[in-house]
Amino acid sequence: MMKNKRLMAVLAHPDDETFGMGGTLALYAKQNVDTYLLCATRGEVGEMNEKYMQGFNTPAERRESELRCAAGTLGIKGVYFMGYRDSGMPGTPENQHPQALINAPLETVAAVIVHHIRAQKPQVVVTFDPIGGYRHPDHIHIHQATVRAYELASDPKFNDPEGLPPYQPQKLYFQVIPRGFIRAGVFAMRLFGRDPRKFGQNGDIDLVSIAEVSFPVHAVVNFSSVAKIRDEASRCHASQGGADHARGIQPIIRRIFSSNSEQYMQANPPVTGRIKRMKDLFTGVKLED
Repeated sequence: MMKNKRLMAVLAHPDDETFGMGGTLALYAKQNVDTYLLCATRGEVGEMNEKYMQGFNTPAERRESELRCAAGTLGIKGVYFMGYRDSGMPGTPENQHPQALINAPLETVAAVIVHHIRAQKPQVVVTFDPIGGYRHPDHIHIHQATVRAYELASDPKFNDPEGLPPYQPQKLYFQVIPRGFIRAGVFAMRLFGRDPRKFGQNGDIDLVSIAEVSFPVHAVVNFSSVAKIRDEASRCHASQGGADHARGIQPIIRRIFSSNSEQYMQANPPVTGRIKRMKDLFTGVKLED
């Protein structure tokens, strides 16, 4: 019997593991939980200043290097790439690339995730919420594929390419962004004459539409004890603003509200009625396989 706790994060791009749920991953690694990261792409279309390309042939090489730096800092035991290409934001030319993640059939992507679930046997799986945090198409595709993979992993009729036997994780969580903070951000932007529907470096994030969607929060992980580790991992992603923690929504939330916690919705087993918020994603998990 395997007594160790195991957690797998299924995400889309290098830096999702740190800017999104880095505190959670660092905390569990510090507690000797086996943490694994399955990353769909190498962030091929992420914008990058030329100074970060020294010693690298492509942005993907640089971002993979940054991810491995961050993963080592966070204490992630295993990093695996799915081999798809970054799709970019909605309406961009990158959406049409034949290797773009969003052009891969959902069942095909799910099959890759099933293989890694069966290989690593995590009791807990975490991924994006249904709108991918901020409506990034890759995030949404990975969310949907992970939900499907969670269903297929224990199905004996699903044939693994390496013949791995069925395995059923015990919990599936979606990380959710605190809506109160986003609504406060919308208010503040309007107060200063900025358009909250054109947030971000490229003005392609609609904070208003994000704030209108609400998900239940069933678990809140406080990572104050490893906040410095998360910050150090953020600095690994220098090409994405990690040096000053100034990229994306979550870092801004933390900077303004000094938040050292990350929130999760328990998707499976489904939660019925009201429950007391958990402090541990492994609440109720049995360690015997």
